[in-house]
Amino acid sequence: MYATTDTLATTPATQGGRSRWLALYTLCAGMLMIVLDVTVVNVALPAIQDDLHFTSSSLAWVVNAYLIAFGGLLLLAGRLGDLLGRRNVFTAGLIVFTAASVLCGLARTQELLVIARFIQGVGGALTSAVILGMIVTLFPEPREQAKAIGMYAFVASAGGSIGLLAGGVLTQAISWHWIFFVNLPLGVLTTVLAVKLIEKDKGLGLARGTDVPGAVLITGALMVGVFTIVKPAAELGWTAPRTLLLAAVTLVLLAGFIVREATAATPLVPLRIFRSRTLTGANLIQALSSSGMFGIFFLGSLYLQRVLGYDALEIGLAFLPTTLLMGLLSVRYSEKLVMRFGPRRPLIAGLSLIVVGLALFTQAPVGGNYFIHVLPVLALLGLGGGICFPALMGLSMADVKPEDAGLASGLIGTMGEVGAALGLAILATLSATHTAASPKSPLQALTDGYHFSFAIAALIVAASVAIALTVMRPKPQPEPTTTEDLICEAA
Repeated sequence: MYATTDTLATTPATQGGRSRWLALYTLCAGMLMIVLDVTVVNVALPAIQDDLHFTSSSLAWVVNAYLIAFGGLLLLAGRLGDLLGRRNVFTAGLIVFTAASVLCGLARTQELLVIARFIQGVGGALTSAVILGMIVTLFPEPREQAKAIGMYAFVASAGGSIGLLAGGVLTQAISWHWIFFVNLPLGVLTTVLAVKLIEKDKGLGLARGTDVPGAVLITGALMVGVFTIVKPAAELGWTAPRTLLLAAVTLVLLAGFIVREATAATPLVPLRIFRSRTLTGANLIQALSSSGMFGIFFLGSLYLQRVLGYDALEIGLAFLPTTLLMGLLSVRYSEKLVMRFGPRRPLIAGLSLIVVGLALFTQAPVGGNYFIHVLPVLALLGLGGGICFPALMGLSMADVKPEDAGLASGLIGTMGEVGAALGLAILATLSATHTAASPKSPLQALTDGYHFSFAIAALIVAASVAIALTVMRPKPQPEPTTTEDLICEAA
């Protein structure tokens, strides 16, 4: 059994109104650091390659080392938040992430940079895995919670495009080292604010949920799985012997984890949590929508760079409308939409807008015009993301008990991260394969390859719409008792 609500009585929900919102801003600042790091590094990769003499294949490890640690540890980090206290895990993650960022900036060898990026991934997982659980504890009232989750969803989903702009500015104006050094003042300030503004919560204690075999199995499965996606699958193909072998290892580890969790007295991930259709459906939608969106941000950047000839700063500016629209809807209007229509309708509407935007991107030609062929797509993605992601985050935590909030927060983060890695690998591979098979001119073949991936991304997100329509059905509400009913009962 897990702790009762009495055990969890000393939580951040007891904080005053103003201090709760200041705590929320602190949590969002921590999340922004993590999200920015993903795309800010992508923009700087050519400069890093030239300076440290990476080969094209070894350069991928600057990204992959982070993804493997981050995706592999999210679920475990979320559960550690429930056991050790979410503020403790959040601040520990900030310290690790900040220290690793400084190490990345100081790196003068390939090996040191890759090792530091792996440590960064560990810190990123610890920091981000517990944030959503802390938010729903801070804001138990539905209207305030919807507004708070809207702010979090904006940072989590739109921060990546801000990273494109920041990466371009820092890399071109100073050097790639500063994309990591800027995390030092941000990390220190966020850590100090977290200690001062976020009330310390009492975890369940390791004795109430320690499951070392389960932790080893799920962490191993996620790390091997993410490695399989970002390395052999992307480079050698999905049917290559090495890819199939590692995929089999992943499945064996997952099967062992499920057996362990079904039989352990104190499981790391209680399987009862998946009895909730809402939670299960939200995580499936998170995986699919992340697959489509993350892959398109990456391939869309390549279209702007390789086909339209944009530089790093121009790419960041090009994606700015997506960030602005997503922020406006997430922060100002998402809470009103959720309170007026419930979370399901905004979720379906937002995902549908994303599907339309991705389908429209398949028409962007060689020599396309930004305002005609690109801006409408990015506007639809921003509108759709700003409407659907806050609703999705709320649904993912709707049926979760307080003692499982960290686990559920880590779970939705894990599905997003693994979905993004899987989507990027699939879409990038399909794009390259389609381009290589095309008999057209090199630039047209490259554009056709991007078009093909945009179409597949639209189908992937459309599948998430189907899940929202079928799995995420609203619960039947009891009929309201009318005056006539009361008279009949009395009679």
